[in-house]
Amino acid sequence: MASPALSPPALDAITIVLADDHRMVRAALRALLEGETDLDVVADAGDAAEALQRVVDEHPAVLVLDLTMPGELTALDCIQRVREEVARTAVVVLTMQGDPAFARRALRLGAIGYVLKECAEEELVEAVRCAAAGTPYVTAQIADALAAPAPVRGPNALTQRELEVLRLLALGHTNAEIAERLVLSVRTVESHRAHILRKLGDPSRAELVQHARELRLLGA
Repeated sequence: MASPALSPPALDAITIVLADDHRMVRAALRALLEGETDLDVVADAGDAAEALQRVVDEHPAVLVLDLTMPGELTALDCIQRVREEVARTAVVVLTMQGDPAFARRALRLGAIGYVLKECAEEELVEAVRCAAAGTPYVTAQIADALAAPAPVRGPNALTQRELEVLRLLALGHTNAEIAERLVLSVRTVESHRAHILRKLGDPSRAELVQHARELRLLGA
């Protein structure tokens, strides 16, 4: 016997663009979200650039965005672009990255939600509803980490590899370019970048360049 069809979304349903580089993950997340009559996934994307375009085209209430996807445009860049170009769209990050440095950066750039993938089944629907209402939502363990006093760290705590990554970041290279130059994976570069930001107190772009200058990484 055929399974009953899902009820169509309500006329005032929360519209969603869903971005993740794994097709099977997107399918599972779409099924989870569209199981709710007040949620409607209007488009999906496999990388950050495509996600940005879908948001520009659809003007959804919420963008659910994986934090680590391939492509020249990073998810963090995408968050900032969405906030600049389609301010009505709230961004919920859905990621495996449990490092609070990633969360701090994403929230600073304009994300309103941060949910770990391991918590998606229990928390994503609530996070989307909160985002659509303008209410922040952060997975509890990340919220606790963000609330804890940051350890006193500084440039002297950077490893040699982190110094190499810092120099290239200060010179304006993307994560993909740094990965190619240092023969690393993009995910490893992203991890180094998060550690650098945490150790330096989550600096702005200008402060990051200044740190590199102070460490004499950019020459005379």
